[in-house]
Amino acid sequence: MAKPETVIKRQSLFRIAIIVLLYIAPFVTLAQQVPDTLFRPITTAPKYPPGKGPKVLIDEAHHNFHTSVNRFKPFALLLKRDGYNILRGEKTFTPDYLKTTDIVVISNALNEKNLSNWSLPTPSAFTDDEIQALKKWVEGGGSLFLIADHMPFPGNAEQLAAAFGFKFYNGFALTEHVVFAPDLFCYANQRLQQHEVTEGLDSIRTFTGQGFDIPPQAQPVLALDEEFYVLMPETAWVFNDDTPKLEGKGKYQGATLNFGKGKVAVFGEAASFSAQIAQKLFKMGFNHENAKHNAQLALNVIHWLDKN
Repeated sequence: MAKPETVIKRQSLFRIAIIVLLYIAPFVTLAQQVPDTLFRPITTAPKYPPGKGPKVLIDEAHHNFHTSVNRFKPFALLLKRDGYNILRGEKTFTPDYLKTTDIVVISNALNEKNLSNWSLPTPSAFTDDEIQALKKWVEGGGSLFLIADHMPFPGNAEQLAAAFGFKFYNGFALTEHVVFAPDLFCYANQRLQQHEVTEGLDSIRTFTGQGFDIPPQAQPVLALDEEFYVLMPETAWVFNDDTPKLEGKGKYQGATLNFGKGKVAVFGEAASFSAQIAQKLFKMGFNHENAKHNAQLALNVIHWLDKN
């Protein structure tokens, strides 16, 4: 979940006002979301000796809301403790640059036009050449972990996702009944799917993301159900009775895909893969009291991408 400002127009559609006022209102500015670098989640033993694992490049060349030196630092530290080599992705994607890494992680990339303006239009954060370079790199054996949160991030990553057959909806996946609590994905509610990356996990929490369509060959990880709806406002966090709405059932917030010789993992919420504190009080991600398996999911996804 990301939040630059809170604007509520009318108390209306499916208790949106209640959800936003109680759950979102505390997260008023970007500066109030900081990484919780002191939190140490309980996970399995390290996969590799220190520094002996594959290279993981975390993108920061596309105005990313989450990078290895800010809100995704807990994610980077988690992988580093697992033995992976973490690289700062400070360059745009080219065939030669992609040869320097084994796994690419892209979280919440932004087009420059949306840096301080989370309103439509939301053009691609990536050039056509970059998208083609990433597609060919994955086809040749590379591994991509693409994360795009709620609007405007799905719009900024829509063309990249489409290159792999995923359809992003530039909105917010919300439920009527979730007030001041993250969304629960578990086997009991059938939102958590049977998958290699969910083995040994009984639940995952996400913190307001998007919902997307997956290609037929993809394997779902996190599934939305009939309690979800996807609202697509013109400006982030501004909802009213005219806001376009889609049914959530049949859409997903996490999935994987074997693509050529490579692999792609796509998820629609970023905070669940980090540990953040908002307004020095509210915890989101690994450090949330009910998200005890989120860190292991992050590792499991990387381990899946890591397999030949």
